[in-house]
Amino acid sequence: MRIEVWADVVCTWAYIGKRRLERALASWEGEPVEVVWRPFRIDPSAPVPAEPLADALRDPMVDAALQRCAPDLTPGENRERVSHIALAEGIGPRWGAGWRANSHDAHRLIALAHSAGGTRLQDAVAEEVLRAHFVDARDISRPEVLAEVARRAGFPEGDALLADGGGEAAVRELVLRGRAAGVATSPTFVANGVALRGAQPPEVIHDFLSGAARVSPRQLPEEVERLRHAEALLDLGDPLGALTLLQPLLDAHGDDPGTRLLAARAYFHSAQLTRALRMLEPLAAATPDDSYVQLLLGRTLQRQGDARRAAVHLRLAAAMSPGYAA
Repeated sequence: MRIEVWADVVCTWAYIGKRRLERALASWEGEPVEVVWRPFRIDPSAPVPAEPLADALRDPMVDAALQRCAPDLTPGENRERVSHIALAEGIGPRWGAGWRANSHDAHRLIALAHSAGGTRLQDAVAEEVLRAHFVDARDISRPEVLAEVARRAGFPEGDALLADGGGEAAVRELVLRGRAAGVATSPTFVANGVALRGAQPPEVIHDFLSGAARVSPRQLPEEVERLRHAEALLDLGDPLGALTLLQPLLDAHGDDPGTRLLAARAYFHSAQLTRALRMLEPLAAATPDDSYVQLLLGRTLQRQGDARRAAVHLRLAAAMSPGYAA
């Protein structure tokens, strides 16, 4: 069974969640498990290089962003509570991040470790990243810090891979997939399609894994899962993210009507109207009885200022589906 840990390495509960998962697995007697770390961002706008955390926390927008690490607590309450819990979990000897650090490159390093050496190496790198941020109070957005982290974890080649841009596309896509799947809290544990939010006590994680082990999720083809995630992102108001996930499908299956229609919707909602038109006009010609295609084509032409042509398609859409009437 695969356990995915969706977490941001600058989230205090991510480190505590790691320790609690390890304790839960120590008493696990079920099927073999592998733990895979997945990226989540609680503060994507954090600068590079980092700024002192004490200064950043005076900004209410930063404080609000960090609340995604513990939605049920104020950030101040979270910081005080977590310091005591970290001590009880044996994370130390000192505890406390010193920097508001951008975690994107740290996530790249963790993803690269999984590609290069599997889950064991990835776990070692995740541990060293978390230790550098929370125990050593280092700026994990700096290349030299991540190079040191990689060496300590037994992944010396990680430094060069990062410098070459390795993991960039993978992390950006994984972040989008997590958002599409509904991950909204760091950490979130996912196994067999079942999710557990937050750094719960080991016995709760153990019970969660026992329940997940009894689930047999339907395995969807990768293309179908990608299409569903892209559609979910579009529904969440992220058309550019949807297009990022759709691009491999457009490259491989550019003639598929479902893929083209979803791409057209994403282009329309991201104001890329010429591209939307290129998708929609052949679809409308091939399926003249599809009222939604006619509606979207009409609205695209309308936004382009072509009222005459827009009216034709809007009238067709309304005639076939009266609910589409303006």
